[in-house]
Amino acid sequence: MGIEKQLSVIDFTLSSLLRRKGKNISLMLVYTVLVFLLASVMLFTYALRREAVLVLKDAPDLIVQRMTAGRHDLVPADYARKIGAIRGVQSARGRLWGYYYDPSVGANYTFLVPPDGGYGNGEITVGQTLSRARSAYPGDTLPFRAYDGKPYPFTIRNLLSPESELASSDLVLIGEQDFRTFFHMPSGYTDISVQVPNAKEVQTVAGKIAALYPDTRPITKREILRTYETIFDWRSGLLIVLFSGAVLAFAIFAWDKASGLSAEEKKEIGVLKAIGWETQDVLLMKFWEGMVLSLTSFLVGVVLAYVHVFFTRFVLFEPVLKGWSTIYPAFRLVPFISAYQVSALFFLTVVPYTVATVIPSWRAATIDPDTAMR
Repeated sequence: MGIEKQLSVIDFTLSSLLRRKGKNISLMLVYTVLVFLLASVMLFTYALRREAVLVLKDAPDLIVQRMTAGRHDLVPADYARKIGAIRGVQSARGRLWGYYYDPSVGANYTFLVPPDGGYGNGEITVGQTLSRARSAYPGDTLPFRAYDGKPYPFTIRNLLSPESELASSDLVLIGEQDFRTFFHMPSGYTDISVQVPNAKEVQTVAGKIAALYPDTRPITKREILRTYETIFDWRSGLLIVLFSGAVLAFAIFAWDKASGLSAEEKKEIGVLKAIGWETQDVLLMKFWEGMVLSLTSFLVGVVLAYVHVFFTRFVLFEPVLKGWSTIYPAFRLVPFISAYQVSALFFLTVVPYTVATVIPSWRAATIDPDTAMR
């Protein structure tokens, strides 16, 4: 009996919505656009954050930089040897990397010497995006002009995997001797990567390194991840601020909905009360009315946002969250959605509207039917 009653109320609710289909369709369009905007920002931000975590999964537990006058400076080679001797450190290895500005495309490249070496003189491996930007492919010669003004021709040995394009779009892998010659760096390292097997000892080891070499700054993997999260949160917050006008308009609409019903809706409730409907039946009808509108808009908005983020690569708002870089990686985010995201968006959009439809209905359902119909 309870199920049959619910189905009957739902059937009447759908009929009532269809009688006012023009108003309800326009309402659903506005509602869907709002959910779409908020869901797009949320899905893209969480997916990028997840990609950053995956990319940094194999990052060093500690990165040690040397500071001179508050600026990043080269690290002497003997620093790595002494840091490696600290108890709790598995390995400490000097790294060579640097930035190079290419005026032909107006972008900065990252030159990096891989730990396993294996590059002959004049050989490099470049990222997919850099290859497309310079129209240079394996076997081609790619010239760079060093800071002393001399041109250095390099032969592209290979391209980096497309799966790593998010992190390697502007990357150039190069041999150590070529790196030192190109950047005029006869000795020292850019920084030192430190591996600490016990995660609980990372902060302790960082403190020992700072005590041993006061001119260094140890940076933990957790601090790097926190920096990325802060950047993504800031940029997603920027978009939310831009969309605040839409959110405010929706809040005004929900408040207007809560402040009272139209004369037509009050008359409908009065007729229902006159033919025997109880107050709880009227509230149930209005509850289902709000749920049908809000859930439909919510589901359609989330699906559209999912397609927008993971199949069109967030084409509408991509530059805001990806930054100002000239070279954009052509990557496809791995589809990712969590229960926390959906529930947060649900309570932000569906619950307020549903409650806003029930409150004025309760007020109208408690008055005399004759008064309501008048």
